Amino acid sequence: MKTRAITGFFFIVILIGAVLLGPYVFVSLFSLIATCCVYEFYRMVHTENTQPLLFIGVGVAAVGLALVGSTLLYLLPYSVLPFGIVAVLLLYIAALFRKTAHPVQDVAYSIFGLMYAAVPFIFFMELGFLENTYNAYVPLGFLILLWTNDTGAYLAGKSLGRRKLFERISPNKTWEGFIGGVLMAVITGVILSRYFGVFPLWNWVCMALIIGIFGTFGDLVESMLKRNIGVKDSGNILPGHGGLLDRFDGLLMAAPLVYLFLKNTL
Repeated sequence: MKTRAITGFFFIVILIGAVLLGPYVFVSLFSLIATCCVYEFYRMVHTENTQPLLFIGVGVAAVGLALVGSTLLYLLPYSVLPFGIVAVLLLYIAALFRKTAHPVQDVAYSIFGLMYAAVPFIFFMELGFLENTYNAYVPLGFLILLWTNDTGAYLAGKSLGRRKLFERISPNKTWEGFIGGVLMAVITGVILSRYFGVFPLWNWVCMALIIGIFGTFGDLVESMLKRNIGVKDSGNILPGHGGLLDRFDGLLMAAPLVYLFLKNTL
């Protein structure tokens, strides 16, 4: 428990620091995290029968995120779509030269890893540039809402939890924990609207609801993936916490939806 607490503290400090230190640090760190998540995903699903194109997939993630980051920072006006098309074709062709038992399955996992572990971070980074100039309060608010939802779910589930949410996927999650997490996120959203501003109260409340609901689904999806593969944690890079995917599972589903909501309401 002590190791978990120390790791969690420094992890949060680093993330908050990256957001507050400006767009270059923000984009650089989260691009690196996204690339590491792709690598972690490939290592996690790798078996004798499933062998994703690890080096090519991680390379595609790194280059693609660098291009997106350069565009966000106005260093290089570039559309990531042509690169994405070329990258997928490269994965197809590379599989022809590998002597594996299930090449189509390998390509499928390679593409899924990019969609699952890298693309959501692009939407998260976009949150910092909603109005074409960097505003740290939006991604920082997102992270705070994500963390308070997790904390509220844990506390409510531990003290009040009775009814299982998805027992076959995650036996410890309860409806009481889910509701407690969403309520704490909404209360935090109200507080953030007062001190962060940026957009009206109702936007913060809706943002909290999206993160509370779909952040939980993101957690469950990752649990389903780990249960399907037969692993406890996605990795061991964070002592006491598992892997990066274990820490950002809620972001993977919530970030794209929050971005789409804010982009169409501001």
